[in-house]
Amino acid sequence: MYIAEIRIENFRSFGAGDQAFVLPIRPGLTALVGENDAGKTAVIDALRLVLGTRDQDVLRADPMDFHQATPGGERADQITIRLTFRGLTASDRGAFAEFLTYEASNGGANTALIVTWLAKRNAKQGSSRRVLPPEWRTGPKGDGPLLDLGARSLLTATYLRPLRDAERAMGAGRGSRLSQILQHTTEIRDTGAPFNKLADPPDDPKGLSVLGLGDYANHLFGESEGIRQARKRLNEEYLQPLSFANDLLQARIGVAGGHEDSYRLRQLLEKLELALTTSTDAESTHTRGLGSNNLLFMACELLLLAAESDGFPLLLIEEPEAHLHPQRQLRLMSFLQEQAEKERADGQRIQIIVTTHSPNLASDLHLKNLALIEGGRAFPLSEGKTQLSASDYRFLERFLDVTKANLFFARAVLIVEGDAENILLPVIARLLGRDFHYHGVSIVNVGGVGLGRFARVFMRKDEARDGVINIPVACITDMDVMPNNAPWIVGKLEADQPIPARPPSRRRWRVNSDFAGDELEKRRAALRAKASGQKVETFVADEWTLEYDLAFHGLGKNVYRAASLALSDDKLNAGITNQDDILTAADNAYQALIDDAYDQSTLASHVYALFEADGASKAIGAQYLAGLLERDIANGVLDAGRLRAALPPYIVAAIEHVTEPIFLAPEEGVAGESSPPATSDAAV
Repeated sequence: MYIAEIRIENFRSFGAGDQAFVLPIRPGLTALVGENDAGKTAVIDALRLVLGTRDQDVLRADPMDFHQATPGGERADQITIRLTFRGLTASDRGAFAEFLTYEASNGGANTALIVTWLAKRNAKQGSSRRVLPPEWRTGPKGDGPLLDLGARSLLTATYLRPLRDAERAMGAGRGSRLSQILQHTTEIRDTGAPFNKLADPPDDPKGLSVLGLGDYANHLFGESEGIRQARKRLNEEYLQPLSFANDLLQARIGVAGGHEDSYRLRQLLEKLELALTTSTDAESTHTRGLGSNNLLFMACELLLLAAESDGFPLLLIEEPEAHLHPQRQLRLMSFLQEQAEKERADGQRIQIIVTTHSPNLASDLHLKNLALIEGGRAFPLSEGKTQLSASDYRFLERFLDVTKANLFFARAVLIVEGDAENILLPVIARLLGRDFHYHGVSIVNVGGVGLGRFARVFMRKDEARDGVINIPVACITDMDVMPNNAPWIVGKLEADQPIPARPPSRRRWRVNSDFAGDELEKRRAALRAKASGQKVETFVADEWTLEYDLAFHGLGKNVYRAASLALSDDKLNAGITNQDDILTAADNAYQALIDDAYDQSTLASHVYALFEADGASKAIGAQYLAGLLERDIANGVLDAGRLRAALPPYIVAAIEHVTEPIFLAPEEGVAGESSPPATSDAAV
C-alpha cells in the first residue's frame, strides 16, 4: 500500500477549489524540491496531521493553519486533507475492509482507501478551543464510515524532522526513540531463550534473549553479596521494628521492572544507547559528528520499517542532507532509492517522501521521483507530466549534475550553452541593475548540448489540467549562421577559395547565402520552437554567436581588447608583459580596422576572428570583458543606459525575461529624440 495522491485544501498557503494542492505520487521515493516558502513543509505537516507519527510527537491544527486568501482577509473555516492509498495487499484489504472504496477500471474494480481529514474553526464565541476536534472520514466523498483509532494506528508514519538531534534520539532514556525501534524488531523479540534460574547447568548467557539477559542480570544482582548484606540489614534493623506480627515488611533489591514481558523489555531497551565509532573495537562514543549520527538515525528507522510485517511503511524526512557533506548526500540518496525499491516480507515496499534544498540530492534522483513545489502547487516531473520525451529523460539522467540541478531551487532560470555566457551574462545583468542574485536567477550552463531538454522540464504536458510552472526560464542559443564574407576572415577558407556547396560538401558551418527567401527566419523560428511556451522562452542570437553579436551591436572595441588579453593570458600571468601594453596594441589594431571603413558585419567578423582563427579562449575572453565593462562603469566611461544600447537585443530581452523590464532614464543614455544612444566604442 502506498499514498497515490495528496489533496490539501485551505491549509496554510494552499487554497481551495482550483487553487487546492494536488500531488499524485508514485510508489517508492518522492522528493519535494523548490525554493523556500513554496509549501514543502506544509505537505509533510499535512501528512503528519492525518497519519500521526511514531515518535509520539502530536501535531495539532492551529488557527493560523487555516488558509488566508488575501492579507488581512478572513481565514477559511475548514481544512480538508485527503489521502488516497492504492496498491493494497490482501492484508491491507482485510485490515480496512469496512473503509474501502472500489473504483471501476478497465472493466474491473480497483480497491482504494481514501481518508479525508477535516478540521474546523470553532465559531463559538468565548470558547478556549479555537479548533474543533478533527474527523477522519472515508469514502471518495468523505461520506463513508469514520476511521476509528485502531485503523488509524495502522497508518502511522515515521517522521524525521529537519533539525533532528540524532544523538539524543539514539541515546538511553525513558521513552527513547532507540528503544521504540528496537522493541519492534524481530531480532530483539524473537532471538534467544528466556532465563531459567533453576537450570542445571546454568544457562549460557550467549543463548539468552534480551529479556532473558535482563532476568539473568537481575538474578546476579540478587545473588551479589553486597546486595544481600544491604537487604539483610535493611530488613532486620529498620523494617522489622516497623512491622506487625502478622504483617512483616520485607525489602527486595533488584533491577526495576514490572511483570509484563513487553514492559520489562521496554525498560531494558531504554537503558541502551547507539553510537558510531571508528571501528568495531573502538570504545569511544564521541568519534563521529552530527552528519554521521544522522545517517545512523536514518539507518535505524529504515531497519524498523524494513523488518515490520504489518503497519504502513511510510518514512517522511525533511532535509535529509542536514549536516552531510556533498559526497555523503549522494551516498544517502542512492541508498534511499535502493531501499524504496526493496520488497518486505509482507509484499510491501517502503514509501519515502523527502523535502530537500540540496542540488546534490536532486542531481542524484531520477526525474520521475521529483516533484517541484511552486506557488502552492505541485508539479511532478515524471513522464507524461512534462513535455520531455523518453529520450529527454534518458539524456537528463546522465547529464543532470549538481551544477545544473540548482534550477529546481530558483525563482528564475537562465540556460546557456557555453562558459562565456555563464561568466559574462551575470555581470552584464548586474551592470544593468538586474542582479541575478537579487532576483533569484540560477544560470545553468549545458555546454552546447541539450538546451531544450533542460528547458522542457518546466513545460507541462497538459497546461489546462496541471497549470503553468510560474518560473520564468530563458534559453540563449547561437544562430550559428555567419555573414557571407566571414569564412575567409575567420579562417574557414583560404583566400580566393570558393565556398563548397552543401551538399555534396561535408562542411558543417553555414553562411547567409545558404538560405533562400525566408528560410533563415524559419531556422530562427525552429530554434525558438525547441523550447518556447508557457513561461519558457528561447532567445536566438540576432546575428551569429555571442562574441560576434556583442561586436556587431556596439561593443566591438571592448571585445577586441578582451580577446587580445585572452591571447596573452599566459604571458600576463607569467609577468612577461603587462595589461596596459596589450590594451594599447589592441586599441591601435582596432583603430586600423575602423580606418579601413569596413561595414558593420565585416568589422565584427574581424573582431570575432581573434577567437575563431587566432584561438583566443572564449571563457578567458569573457572574464576579461567582464572586468573591462566593470571598470568602464566604475570610471564613468560607460553607464547603464549606454551599455544597454550597445548590447544585442536578444541578450537584453533574455535578462528582462528572468528579472524584470529594464527602464532607464534619458540621462542614462536610453535612445530617444533628445538623447541618442552612445555606444561603448564611442565612449572608449
